[in-house]
Amino acid sequence: MSSTTKEDNFKIIFALSLVHFIGDFYNAFVIPLLPIFITKYSLTLAQAGLIAGFSRFLAFVVQPPIGYLSDRYSTRFFVLGGPVLVIVFISLSGISPTYWLLLVFVCIGSIGSSMFHPAVAGMVGTYSRRHFGFNMSIFNMGGTLAFAAGPLFIAAVVENFGLKATPWTMLLGLTVMLYLYLAVPVPAVESFENKGMLGSIKEIFGPVWKPVTLVWMIMVIRAFVSQSFLTYMPVLYSNEGYSLISIGTMVSLFTAAGAIGGLIAGHLSDRIGFKPVLMAAHLLTTPSMYLLLMFSGPWIYTGAFLTGFFVLATIPLGVALVQKMAPRGKSMASSLMTGLAYGLGGLLTPLTGMLSDRFSIHTVLSFLALVPLLTVGMIYFLPKEK
Repeated sequence: MSSTTKEDNFKIIFALSLVHFIGDFYNAFVIPLLPIFITKYSLTLAQAGLIAGFSRFLAFVVQPPIGYLSDRYSTRFFVLGGPVLVIVFISLSGISPTYWLLLVFVCIGSIGSSMFHPAVAGMVGTYSRRHFGFNMSIFNMGGTLAFAAGPLFIAAVVENFGLKATPWTMLLGLTVMLYLYLAVPVPAVESFENKGMLGSIKEIFGPVWKPVTLVWMIMVIRAFVSQSFLTYMPVLYSNEGYSLISIGTMVSLFTAAGAIGGLIAGHLSDRIGFKPVLMAAHLLTTPSMYLLLMFSGPWIYTGAFLTGFFVLATIPLGVALVQKMAPRGKSMASSLMTGLAYGLGGLLTPLTGMLSDRFSIHTVLSFLALVPLLTVGMIYFLPKEK
């Protein structure tokens, strides 16, 4: 890495952001299709929540060991093999004959997503140099833009050609992977003197485990609330009579706003620090969610944009902050934020569905909108940056 130029670093970060984009682009197909899956398989909201919940659970289970292996072994298997699994199996989900096979396809795709996230995020930290927060936001933008474009793309495909057309969508992703095979370098590794996974975790996080745990708890709560909104927002507005294209647009605006919010948050964190940016974003999340639930008609799109802007803006900050606290294990630090935090938060998504079966989606989401306020006090106790 030391011999690479600034221009080389930019090209590598662009390629890594493209890995993030193409993997998450296909992963984004599942949520906007939930209303169709509910109709096709006659699902309850709890069963629909299991589709998202299994995906988050696999992120929780798979990403930490993948982060450890990525720091330890110099291989592109995780960086490039993961997106291929996402592209192939999520594309096949549309032609699944049964609900249980659909779960299998989603789970394999989720394993692929869990494979590339910590490895690629760790590489971004290696090649970022001075503008750490901003470059991590660019990388994160690849994923959030994917979750903005993916729902629109798959909604248009299914609206015009039906679920039977989804396998053809994998051709685009596999073509992009040919370019990435040429553009992505072999990642560097860390030396942990054969201490094993637990020994390496102790060496990396031991001196900073308290602030790292605090950041992780903040990210778990953020993940739970954002994934609950993202999972059940399509079902809520489908029940209210919105079309599949309209729902895809809402999801796209939600995630595109997160990409914009992440870029602004990353730039500001490089200038004024992580703590004040986290505080402002989490304070404004609750009112933006209530506006989304209150709006109707064309204003619903404004509410989706504002909510996504604030609730998703802090994703890259959590990853970058922990990588700065524990610079020797960048992939493991990334897996802690994107795997353990995102996965555990997402594991609670079926609980949101169970409560929604009993009390209605609108009521449960109205309650969840208050939860981000719990993190404001936690952010206050984060240590000051040097």
